Amino acid sequence: MIFFKKIALVALVLFIMSCGSYNSIDSFYNTHKNDNQVTAVRVPQFMFSLLSGISPEIESLIGNTKDLRYMQFPSTTPARTEFLNNQMNGITGNNFIEVYRKNDDLKRNVISIREKKNSVKEILIYNNNLLQGSFLYFKGDFDPTKVREMAQNADFEKLTDGLLQQYNLKTPAATNAN
Repeated sequence: MIFFKKIALVALVLFIMSCGSYNSIDSFYNTHKNDNQVTAVRVPQFMFSLLSGISPEIESLIGNTKDLRYMQFPSTTPARTEFLNNQMNGITGNNFIEVYRKNDDLKRNVISIREKKNSVKEILIYNNNLLQGSFLYFKGDFDPTKVREMAQNADFEKLTDGLLQQYNLKTPAATNAN
């Protein structure tokens, strides 16, 4: 009887751990990187120096980055937008702290962080304008005050634009204009 209780406990722990990994940026990235009309960028370490030239604020952020990803995906139907918004809510609801959120019906603009003691370890910026959804993700060791300043000054948007330029990708506005 004790043997079966131990097996049930191990199975329960494994199940809980597998559910937690479903709602992660890794699983979202790996699930959607091969979708149609998706742009997925995982920046290698050598590219960080190129991106850090965008501004002094970006340079201080990039210097502490261990993982940087960007993904842009179509979100052209209300059902698809709601699906993507729910997936991001699942990710950010997993020990992230929302530092900024703007909801306009299904449109979203969310900045979330994950902290450990006095340091920000992960930053996730999610945007969805009902035509395109995107996220920008950082993992590293960041100063919380600097992150707040960057969010207030729209420096993360500058970084997104710089990242797209480095990879010769078009922004959603440029795509719609052509």
